[in-house]
Amino acid sequence: MIKYISAIGLLFLVFAAGTAFVAASQNKEQESAQNNGLTLITETPEEGFAVAVQLARKGVTTTQPDKDVLFTLRDVYSKDPDALIASSQVIAIHYQTVAAANNYWRN
Repeated sequence: MIKYISAIGLLFLVFAAGTAFVAASQNKEQESAQNNGLTLITETPEEGFAVAVQLARKGVTTTQPDKDVLFTLRDVYSKDPDALIASSQVIAIHYQTVAAANNYWRN
């Protein structure tokens, strides 16, 4: 019985710590977005698309922070149809997220 209660207590502590970590992480992301002026809320679908492109570009620079490597690879993927289609898909996915955040601009 004591082992059972201890296991429940341990699970509770892990859950509480995980919840606190997620909350802190979300706060940092929100602060970062506010500091960068980046928000999912836009006035028009056109502005929403611009945010989607910005998110996609930020994803690339976050994934490959070395600017020299990034610019070297750009010549390769800019001529690869599959890579261009993949980047369009990433933008489309971000655009879906922005549109949903804006209630599809049906205010």
